[in-house]
Amino acid sequence: MESIGWDCLFCFFPLLLVFLWLVALRWPRVHCWGRRAVGAASWSLWVIVCQILELPLHRNTETCIKETESPETADILSGLGGKLDGARFICKATALAKHLQQHCSSLNMSNLASWPRGDPHLQTVSSQLCGQYGDTTQFTRENLLLKDGGMVALDWSVGTRHDDAGVKKRWEPRREHQLGRKGLGCFTQTPPVLLLIPQSWGGMTPHLKWLSQEAMLQGFYVVVFHHRGTAGSPLSTARLMEFGDPSDLEEAVAYVHSRRPSSMLFAVSEGSGSGVLLSYLGECGSGSHLTAAAAISPVLLGQLWFETLMPPIYRWGALFHRKQQLSRYENSLKGVLDVDRALSSSSLREFEEALFCTSAPPQQQQTHGSSPLKGLAPSLAWTLGERAYLAKDWEGYWGRNEPLRDADEVAVPVLCICSRDDPILPPASTLPLPLFLSNPYFLLVWTDRGGHCGFTLERRAEADEGRTRTKEEDEKRWSYILALEYFRVVADFLKYEESDEMRWRRSLEGSQSVQRKAETMTVPRRRRTNVMRRPKAQSSEHSGVDDPENFTWKRSYTR
Repeated sequence: MESIGWDCLFCFFPLLLVFLWLVALRWPRVHCWGRRAVGAASWSLWVIVCQILELPLHRNTETCIKETESPETADILSGLGGKLDGARFICKATALAKHLQQHCSSLNMSNLASWPRGDPHLQTVSSQLCGQYGDTTQFTRENLLLKDGGMVALDWSVGTRHDDAGVKKRWEPRREHQLGRKGLGCFTQTPPVLLLIPQSWGGMTPHLKWLSQEAMLQGFYVVVFHHRGTAGSPLSTARLMEFGDPSDLEEAVAYVHSRRPSSMLFAVSEGSGSGVLLSYLGECGSGSHLTAAAAISPVLLGQLWFETLMPPIYRWGALFHRKQQLSRYENSLKGVLDVDRALSSSSLREFEEALFCTSAPPQQQQTHGSSPLKGLAPSLAWTLGERAYLAKDWEGYWGRNEPLRDADEVAVPVLCICSRDDPILPPASTLPLPLFLSNPYFLLVWTDRGGHCGFTLERRAEADEGRTRTKEEDEKRWSYILALEYFRVVADFLKYEESDEMRWRRSLEGSQSVQRKAETMTVPRRRRTNVMRRPKAQSSEHSGVDDPENFTWKRSYTR
């Protein structure tokens, strides 16, 4: 009997310990000690995992910033001021910047999650690979035929799917679009159009799916642009797009504008998709159909991004995805590009250089040195210009593909949302801060935490409303909340500027008509033909961008 009693005691001893531990946790001091112990153990385990995977650690944000910041960056930030643990808004002092600071509440509410939910690697993986929710937006695909015979895919959103407490999921179309009601994100009777540009290797990430769902709820028409040969888009010609070639995007934007000519058109790029977006804004200049643009975790310096080695897990993941896409068209592209060398490359630079440069193998130099790519008609090669030929070397390739090569020609406000702890982009010290401080069209929001396209908000209970936040609310990302509010504020600002200009013109025309009527009543004049009169130009001291109060944000027609 004694042995049976000891056996029962040993069997129930673990349960007794658990019960005593739960009772002890009800005391605040023991609960606090327990949380600290669990946090320390979790951090130690995470350090071991990061060392095995060769991932940089970002537990102490302030220490990381001081180690990676260059002296020039530190001087610029010290002159700007602001808190270290918040989001910095870096831009030239203009009327638009002042309007954004006053009316864009998300700039002052960057309550980003801390570790462990705020770890940059966990945020990057969750936003790019595995989200908690499936597809909540229904798209219909439209293949657009381009001038060179290629095709790009445009996915138009047509509805959202909701899960009603275990009831079978169903698709519900956006009726307010069909009825022509005014959406939350627009100021006209026609809802605005939001163009989403994925990563350069294509595909809809969970981050873009969440963004498309939130945009539809706010009244946007959402359309996703897929590069040729990506995300199931057919590759009808033996021509792949270079990193900064905006020709496909330019035709897609023109087509979307023709479909919705009375709607405002906005664009958001994700990660490396900023290469074509910034190139498009620079090459089109004031001829762009976009009202405003936003770039989340953008690649601003393309050559530096390709030459900087990512952590192995990200490098091999991106390289595997690109090789998988290229292998689908291996037989069709072998006679045109060096596919074998690209498939055997070990870095993104080698992959890009093998496909678009002629400096590697001698036989490729002889084949592509002076003749255009195979399959291109002479008239089409003349239209494409230098892009009909492979680049001579790596430097020449970036001379025509650097995203900011035509930054001075941009005539559309661009908001760039970046994070200091981004594990995929180059160090934060390489950001071109002088560009944002000198160009009124470039705006930068720089946070301490966020990862790559992560920017997870802190999870908290909504005590004011007497309820807790749902999983869907906890999964919202501050980056796309800020981008959508930025579009609304910019549209409001431009509408006010336009109405102010119209009032000025009407008052000017009214004064001129009164003056002409007085002259005709006093002195009879001889009748003569009408002469086109140009309104007096404003003086230089009132028309420049150095005066933030008098800058009217008219597009400078540069091209």
